[in-house]
Amino acid sequence: MAKKKNKKVSPNTIGTNKQARRLYEIMETFEAGISLLGSEVKSLRGGHVSFMDGYVSFRDGSAFLVGVHIAPYDKTGIYDQHDPVRPRRLLLHKREIDLLRAKSEQKGLTVVPMKMYFSRGKVKVLIGLGKGKNVHSKKQDLKAKDIARDTARQLAAYK
Repeated sequence: MAKKKNKKVSPNTIGTNKQARRLYEIMETFEAGISLLGSEVKSLRGGHVSFMDGYVSFRDGSAFLVGVHIAPYDKTGIYDQHDPVRPRRLLLHKREIDLLRAKSEQKGLTVVPMKMYFSRGKVKVLIGLGKGKNVHSKKQDLKAKDIARDTARQLAAYK
């Protein structure tokens, strides 16, 4: 039986939010640590994460990752399970939290998780400060992608 190969995924990558670049125009990115329980880390080692409705909220001078689903670890007892969608604290410097909070309070800007990965044994989250795209700009992105693909095909045909 043949194994499926993941496309361009480094061995340290846990999961990516494919919708982030499609729905938002990302202006800046930040790397943040994340405070997790042991069963959550074990579940992440298996790649069980979903960014579907994930975003970053700010409370009491801290940043929290909200709406990201980390599946319960299947080998943990019934009483030691974690809540799959609980808010998780992001580990950022105070000045980064203040900068992100100030920019996210501006009109139309939001902070979204883009990628989760292991770095030197620790779980890191790449978060991006982005502005929501409208339908017109999404269509322009698709057009540009189609043109680039067609020109690449034509260049390959001439070789």
